[in-house]
Amino acid sequence: MSVDRVLLDQLYRAKLVRLRERAESENLPKNGSVEVVRARLIRHLALGEHDLSWDGIQSMNHQELGEVLKIFGIKSSGSHKERRQRLWLHLNFDSRRMRVENLAEMERDKLHGLCQKLELPLTGTRTVLMGRVAGVLTSQGHGWGQIKRSLKRNGLPDVKSSTMRIEPSSSIEEVVTIEMPSEPIDFLSPVSIHVLEDARDTMIAGAEKSEDYVTNSLKSLAEDIEDIERMVGTILNSHGGRWSAPEEDLFLRIAIRKGWPVDDENVKTRLLVVASRLAEEKGAADIAIQRAGQTSVSSGTPVPKSSSEAIERIRAKMTEAEQILTGLR
Repeated sequence: MSVDRVLLDQLYRAKLVRLRERAESENLPKNGSVEVVRARLIRHLALGEHDLSWDGIQSMNHQELGEVLKIFGIKSSGSHKERRQRLWLHLNFDSRRMRVENLAEMERDKLHGLCQKLELPLTGTRTVLMGRVAGVLTSQGHGWGQIKRSLKRNGLPDVKSSTMRIEPSSSIEEVVTIEMPSEPIDFLSPVSIHVLEDARDTMIAGAEKSEDYVTNSLKSLAEDIEDIERMVGTILNSHGGRWSAPEEDLFLRIAIRKGWPVDDENVKTRLLVVASRLAEEKGAADIAIQRAGQTSVSSGTPVPKSSSEAIERIRAKMTEAEQILTGLR
């Protein structure tokens, strides 16, 4: 199956802001999480000539399904039916929303429709249908919904040099485009409740299987998820929207000063994963995309005096914290 590997490499490594800009330029919907937008772009740009509707997926043979799954950057092994189920889920749902615990909120008609698309028996009560869908979601696990970490971090190694050599001008233009967005991003604006809930769930996922100290540490951090979200937003705002290694280092050092339980390496890694996902939801990039402190709040949008003063206090505390931490290096 022939695809533009340079394009694919760019889509694998792109952050949410760039993916949304690309979707907008292609007249595609730009709503959804980073993985939803990424899958949408891969579907329409890299695999635009292929029929990826439910009927189209049903007509693919075993090898074709494996190749398509690899192009989307997700698990490609399994039986023919498992591959069809995984691809359909990846193209039509956000893995953070389509969870076993969320099935209880669905009506029978929707569960019946899911069973039909997942090639499951259609008879039985609502509870029976829910159990069948839950079985598929459990068996598929983390095989869909997000690309492999190695692809997100490194892209396709065999096309990296080609990307730099073939498209130097477009790469430069892309940097210029996102460096000064037309409307400043308000990194201090709280994320939605469901994003916080997802972050909290990610923090404690599998915690019960860990040692008591790790379990208690993760649960403690999950209770402070609002503070974590605010800290991420403040760092983004003071660093022009950049979230990379220096910002993660600053985040951890402030977390230590706040007394958060991050001594264990597993806890530290989990905290950084959650913080990075929150940063992506807020529109972060791996380079500065606007002047430090320039948000829709600070660039002229009227806000109550109390809110403005609170924001200034947060900025002052962040500046003071950075100065103190710099002196401790």
